[in-house]
Amino acid sequence: MCFDVDSAPPVPEITGASVAHRDLTLEAPDGASLAAFEALGGGEVGVVVLPDVRGLYRFYEELALRFAERGFDAVAIDYFARTAGVAKRGDDFDFWPHVEQTTFEGVRADVGAAVSHLRREIPNRHIVTVGFCFGGSNSWHQAANGHDLSGAVGFYGNPTRAGMPQGAVPVIERAGDIACPILALQGGDDPGIPNEESIRLREALDAAGVHNDIVIYDGAPHSFFDRKYDEFAAASADAWNRVLAFIDDVTT
Repeated sequence: MCFDVDSAPPVPEITGASVAHRDLTLEAPDGASLAAFEALGGGEVGVVVLPDVRGLYRFYEELALRFAERGFDAVAIDYFARTAGVAKRGDDFDFWPHVEQTTFEGVRADVGAAVSHLRREIPNRHIVTVGFCFGGSNSWHQAANGHDLSGAVGFYGNPTRAGMPQGAVPVIERAGDIACPILALQGGDDPGIPNEESIRLREALDAAGVHNDIVIYDGAPHSFFDRKYDEFAAASADAWNRVLAFIDDVTT
């Protein structure tokens, strides 16, 4: 997993910001229900947050709130309703068996449900996906999955891993199908994602004519974007600023 249960996004809360938020149950295009958390910032741009392998929990609900405080409507989704139901889960949730049962089409459908929800009242709304680890590579996949996204952001996504979720090919092999700009925020000291793989992603996207920004933070580990990691505060701050700048760039 990317974060501990007591982790929190290293993003300052905007004191006094008026943010409505609630738990949701959405219906995917395949008829499945999925749990989600919505935070409303009242702006024209929507953000779909794709969690790590633990699924929807406090870290991503907090992140949705931080987006909303900055004027974005954000929906953080869960992956596991098809196998674990939509109820809230405790810190002892055994997530890995459910990760192993996720499918490429299921994740596509779940993201589609969040996109449709965000476009219910604003049909032409710009939407950007932001994902972490398992959600990072899945965020990039959604750029090729027909959701008409404006951009896709991935924190420490694996560009060359296949079969996670079931049926997924390496996202690097889909570079030619990606239909929007890509931002990748990678740890330079992440043993699971060698820097060479991130560089290969940049090369594949460049060759396909896809606008991209592949950022590798020297010495930063997997899951560096965490308030507890004071030693990576500069990388986290830079990454957050890049996310906001990217969203502004691809939606204006």
